[in-house]
Amino acid sequence: MDTDRAGLRERKKRETRIALSWAAIRLTVERGFANVRIEDIAAEAGVSTRTFSNYFGSKGEAIVARHHDRARAIAAALRDRPAGEPIWDAVTQAALDGFALGEPMPDQGAPDRSWLTGLRLMVAEPALQSEFQKTGAAAEAEFALAVAERTGTDPTRDVYPRLVAGVVGAALNVVTQQWLVAEPAQSLESILRDVFGRLAAGLPAPH
Repeated sequence: MDTDRAGLRERKKRETRIALSWAAIRLTVERGFANVRIEDIAAEAGVSTRTFSNYFGSKGEAIVARHHDRARAIAAALRDRPAGEPIWDAVTQAALDGFALGEPMPDQGAPDRSWLTGLRLMVAEPALQSEFQKTGAAAEAEFALAVAERTGTDPTRDVYPRLVAGVVGAALNVVTQQWLVAEPAQSLESILRDVFGRLAAGLPAPH
């Protein structure tokens, strides 16, 4: 019984964290970063500002939290892939699984134009760049550990896990940027499969 209650508490904490992060993203996309207050985010998520402060130290942290959670989901998905699967097949599917995991926003198919415009502005917001960089570094380190476990390599002595993690991080940034600017609009999945397919093929020169 105590275990069940503890599990329920942890689930509710995760749900609150996700709700706050999505509220921060949604309001920033709609209004612009400078026009969103922590009080607005808390109200949008249906919690108090004190609750917000229990999870995040700033609205920037709340916004990039989904990026961090997605990166962790991709690393976890990689660990769950079949052992004999080729590394880039496993990485591609892990990335697809991570992007699809419980996302209530319209970011899987061709995006809505107004939403897309707001996302572009949010991603380019100077005040968020350091948060994105910190999250990217943490995600890369975690993904390197997942690659090391899968390949039986030591990330402190073998360059391979960190190299793959760095390439994957850069590739995911390219996927996101291409999704934001593609004309005509494309689905996230089609872009991701294209980018990772090129990596799996050794990144040959385009014809």
